[in-house]
Amino acid sequence: QVQLVESGGGLVQPGGSLRLSCAASGSIFRINAMGWYRQAPGKERELVARMETGGSTNYAESVMGRFTISRDNAKNTVYLQMNSLKPEDTAVYLCNALIKGRSWSPAMDYWGKGTLVTVSS
Repeated sequence: QVQLVESGGGLVQPGGSLRLSCAASGSIFRINAMGWYRQAPGKERELVARMETGGSTNYAESVMGRFTISRDNAKNTVYLQMNSLKPEDTAVYLCNALIKGRSWSPAMDYWGKGTLVTVSS
């Protein structure tokens, strides 16, 4: 089994910064992709940022230039540096990873439990 554990959420003032971390553990042969989604109250879950094994990235237009995703492949960890935070960034941020548990098994989608980010003065 695979577990994703997020950390780094909290309360921050508008214009502030936070850094989220997500560590994958368990039966891991290869991580194909890792990323972050968010879900605000009453809204659908949306992609924030995603990074493939090769390093290519994909960002939501609303966070471009403010958020940066990075990975430490040796630690099976993905980070999300969030700068210039706005109240509309308030949401539960969920880590997502596409992981092969064995060389012969298909890649499966895994989710963390989420970490709350609140941007408010």
